Amino acid sequence: MHEVAETAPVARIHGEPLAVLPHDLYIPPDALEIFLETFEGPLDLLLYLIRRQSLDVLNIPMAELTRQYMGYVEMMHASQLELAAEYLLMAALLIEIKSRMLLPRRDAAVEEDADPRAELVRRLLEYEQMKLAAQRLDELPVAGRDFALVQVWLEQAAAKRLPEVSLDDLKQAWMGVLARAKANRHHKVSREELSVREHMSRILRRLKDEHFAEFAALFDPSRGVPELVVTFLALLELSRECLITITQQEPFASIYVKLRHADA
Repeated sequence: MHEVAETAPVARIHGEPLAVLPHDLYIPPDALEIFLETFEGPLDLLLYLIRRQSLDVLNIPMAELTRQYMGYVEMMHASQLELAAEYLLMAALLIEIKSRMLLPRRDAAVEEDADPRAELVRRLLEYEQMKLAAQRLDELPVAGRDFALVQVWLEQAAAKRLPEVSLDDLKQAWMGVLARAKANRHHKVSREELSVREHMSRILRRLKDEHFAEFAALFDPSRGVPELVVTFLALLELSRECLITITQQEPFASIYVKLRHADA
């Protein structure tokens, strides 16, 4: 006897194997779902129910509102159990408020006899204000959604602009200054207080007389590496404060430094 080999199912529906393909179109009962209303939380649902029935939010009929709310929670509990936790918490609060309103009121006007709906009304009004503010923000024009940014290149009619100095050119010039300083360095150990502001003033005084100077000419290699470092920091600080201009006619050419007001 030959054993009949079991054929693998062509599909599984709700965990049940399907051995033969159906001849007509098969759609499971819950394959298609239509959501007519979507809510972002229990307050959003309460506000929707109040506005749909044209109810006064300051005088909420708790019995009718609780009935409609529980109907929605039951429907959601049947289809989406994992989303019903926060809604069930609000349902418990509504039932508590409804129960407190059914209790007889005492004659003495004390704090416990305040309207039990007051806190719920306050939360609903605050949520509605935030929701309206979010809608107004969403209606503002957004780049990429409501309009596109256009960039237009305008040629300047002023004098020819000199090429900007790149970081690599500035680095090469600085390395050349350090190389000359190492050739003249000595082993005398001394401590000298160096001021970047003082060197900035010295450079400005020199440029005021000469209007411009070569980058390497502003350094004195014989004074040692610390002096060169402070001078270089002074140049960078003057450039950052837009007091000097560092230019270069072409790549690998000499770098010149001049006062900013001299360009005018």
